[in-house]
Amino acid sequence: MRAVTRICFIGAGSTVFMRNIVTDIMLDETFKSCHIALHDIDAERLKVSEAVARKIAASTDCQPTIVSTLDRREALIGADFVIVMIQVGGYRPSTVIDFDIPRKFGLRQTIADTLGIGGIMRGLRTVPVLGDIAGDMAECCPDAIMLQYVNPMAINCMALARMMPEITVIGLCHSVQGTALELARDLGEDPSAIRYHCAGINHVAFYDRFEKQHADGTREDLYPRLHALAAARSYASNEHGCANHVRYEMLQRLGYFLTESSEHFAEYVPWFIKRDRPDLIEKFEIPLDAYPARCEALAADWEAQKRALLSDEKLVCERSQEYAARIIHAVVTGEETVINANLPNAGCIANLPSDACVEVPCLVDHNGISPIQVGRIPPHLAALMQTQINVQTLVVEALVTGKREHVYHAAMLDPHTGAELSLDEIWQLVDALIEAHGDWLPPLA
Repeated sequence: MRAVTRICFIGAGSTVFMRNIVTDIMLDETFKSCHIALHDIDAERLKVSEAVARKIAASTDCQPTIVSTLDRREALIGADFVIVMIQVGGYRPSTVIDFDIPRKFGLRQTIADTLGIGGIMRGLRTVPVLGDIAGDMAECCPDAIMLQYVNPMAINCMALARMMPEITVIGLCHSVQGTALELARDLGEDPSAIRYHCAGINHVAFYDRFEKQHADGTREDLYPRLHALAAARSYASNEHGCANHVRYEMLQRLGYFLTESSEHFAEYVPWFIKRDRPDLIEKFEIPLDAYPARCEALAADWEAQKRALLSDEKLVCERSQEYAARIIHAVVTGEETVINANLPNAGCIANLPSDACVEVPCLVDHNGISPIQVGRIPPHLAALMQTQINVQTLVVEALVTGKREHVYHAAMLDPHTGAELSLDEIWQLVDALIEAHGDWLPPLA
């Protein structure tokens, strides 16, 4: 890497998320004078994000070079790291479509951005744009590392590995480290004392070890205490105020704790959201249509939030739980760190397909991001993950071949969709979604 590290943000109009990562970078002494390029297709949001980035620099006594541009290639030129945080189709029209049309068929969802029919559609419209970004990187910054934060994570990373293998792409999520913090809170433990090992696929990964390290260096298995919390239903709601019943139920059924939130996981499987079982929705407190409600609340609060960010008051700058800055620091300085990242399996988890996108511990240093071999995971967990990998693989096949039939088959094999709808209904649903999304989707013959 050159003396001045160049970091490019694609989708920098996601101001709050951009703020978190820029803050992490600015709080690192190594990058006090780095080069930050911000790009978005929304000029107004980009203007706000640039002002916030400059305010972060001032609040942390840094002197970075900060530029913003509507020209993506201009932003990418010479980048060492490309942080991608886009949402193709936005809340309107695409997310609204992904909820409204399935609802007409009796198919209810909670988040719809990773798996299920909503995840399928988001993958179809997102991967082509990510492919274009990767293509620009191949010309403007071929040695850069793409830090990919966009959902549906596994579909996106699997597709990019197949379509643009010359570009280094690492998928990043906060579910592993975020869940560890939640569990520490539920247990009343100091998060700094928690030690864990976690592997699987994005949003369906499990901790095979979750421990407390004592002052004398010994470690205590915390799973018995987690099982006790599950049995007593004695645990807090998550950061969004949603109940955690689904995850603790899965702990009791599978023996391991899941990394993704209850509202997410409820729509990945056929056991919780059922048209003819409203009692399950009530028992597990499943927040149907949670994501649209959050989007509406964020939109309503944006103007007030923007005024606060752009006020004369100095920003309070604290480190987030995101991995991006840690990765950049380790690659640039060679100081090792271990994170959980999404990348091609290539035998890392022995009993999952080699071309699957897995989320596993990775060593990061001067050599980049290197997955740590996991070996075989418990067979029932691998079987559960395979139900999701089947869908992800078929969506990627549709994107690579342009064949519409693979979209039908992906929806057929999705556990929640298949449990709720007949084959005729699935075909009609897919047709309706493809028609409604129109030019947001690639051609599907």
